[in-house]
Parts: sequence; C-alpha cells; structure tokens
Amino acid sequence: MRSQVRSLEGARAFVEHADVTLTLVAGDDARRWLQDLVTTNVATLDRGQSRPSFLLTPTGRIRAAFQVLCLGERDLLLAQPIDQPASVADLLAPYVLSSDVTIDVSSRVRLFAVPGASSAPAWSGQGWRPSIHGPGVDLLIEGTEEDRAEARLRLEAEGLVPVGSEAVEARRIELGMPRFPVDLDEESLPAEGELQGEEIDFTKGCFLGQEAVAKVRNLGHPTRVVLAARGDGPVRPRDAVRTGGRDVGVVTSANGSSAIIRVRWDARDAPLSTAAGTPLRLR
Repeated sequence: MRSQVRSLEGARAFVEHADVTLTLVAGDDARRWLQDLVTTNVATLDRGQSRPSFLLTPTGRIRAAFQVLCLGERDLLLAQPIDQPASVADLLAPYVLSSDVTIDVSSRVRLFAVPGASSAPAWSGQGWRPSIHGPGVDLLIEGTEEDRAEARLRLEAEGLVPVGSEAVEARRIELGMPRFPVDLDEESLPAEGELQGEEIDFTKGCFLGQEAVAKVRNLGHPTRVVLAARGDGPVRPRDAVRTGGRDVGVVTSANGSSAIIRVRWDARDAPLSTAAGTPLRLR
C-alpha cells in the first residue's frame, strides 16, 4: 500500500470511486435554490469548477458533506461518500416545494479522481477542479461497465496507477484532513475541523445553519477540536486521548503513527497521550 500512497503523493495515480454517490440537482431554479441551502457559494461556480460544501442543521451541526460539481447553468452534481449517515438527496428533497428543481441519484455515472493532476486528459472531454481529494481533477465517466473499463485502460496508458480506498485513507490521515463522519460526527460544527474556507462562504448570504456558524466564528470557539497528530509509536482508531490522567478525547483516524484526534478545546495545548501511554505530538 505504501507504493500506492507514494503514487498519490506524486500525482501518478487515479481512484475509481464506487464509494461515492452522485446526485444531480437540475432545473431553472436549481442554482438559486441550492445556494440558499448549502454552505459553499454555488452561484459563482462555472462549468468545470467544483467546491466542497456542507448541509447543516439549523443549529449548525453537520448533516452531510459533499463536493458540488458544476455541469452547467441549470445542472449541478453533488458527490457524497456513501458512508455518511444520510443521503444528501433525501435531506434536500423536503425543501423543493414549488421550486423548479429535480433531484436524481445517478447510477450510470462514476467519478474517477486524479489527485494532484493539473488538467484533465484530452480524451475525457471535461474535468472538474479541484478534486474531491483537494488539488487535482475529477472525471465523470458515464455509461456501462465497459465504458468504465475503457477509462481505466486509458488512464493507465497515461502512466497513472489505480489505487484503492485504503491508500486514499492513509494519505488523508497523513495530510491531517478531517472527514465526516469519521473525524467529525453529527454533533460536530464545521469549526471543530477548521473547515471554514471554501466549504463555508460567509459573503454569499443566508444558508441553513448560518447564524449558528457565524456565532461560533465571531464570538467564541467550539467545545472540541479535530487535530492532526503523530504518536511515538503505533496509534489505533478509537484509542482514548488523555492528559493529566483524564480522558479528553479520542483517536478518530490512524495509520501507523499518524493520527487525527478529536479533543476538548481546553486540552488542545496540553501534553497528550493515548490511554496506552503513547505520547502524541501535534503536526
């Protein structure tokens, strides 16, 4: 797996995402309607651009995390990992009401990610940047399994190595990138993972949970925080995180000695270790 991680780090790999659900939001009102609900700025997206986003509760807690890919003026695609507690399609459906909006989950389109790539292959016709993994390009391959097999062969012919979800997860942990619902849960505010860049646009106007998120941003801090750490030895997911003999958090993700931890805000600067006594140093 280490060689696959190195290929990802060197922009020499691609990931075929059968573990990502693609939801099409279309219609004359689609862009304006979605703009009023999700945290990112949908209105300024051009075809070929994408942005990470959340759908929040009215109290600012995370309900879903996804990437918004702009297909055109009327069509937007939401790429959501399948391990999340609820489908973004189901969460958005009650808000349609009389708007000219349709929501459809696509089964004929597969997302291929090429992390670190500067442009899409010429044969793909269109790529979306950034990737769901950060810098890079995402491709949408529509059709049958034969069409996807042809796409794999073409990507490999360009010198790219196919990698699996374990390598993607190892790289994510090494980079210290928090993920919902692994490091952040349904009780989390985005501020816990310091996810207030493109994910949350405070200049665009109202969105669900905006008031609660702005209150935390302007007047205080979350009660807990997600941090990248490294142990002096191997670390395991779900290990308790301790300081001064008391539990103050948990290891949410781990790969070898690299970890992501969620701890109480007042413990973030304290000396930390796992319950087994392995010292943890913030990265």
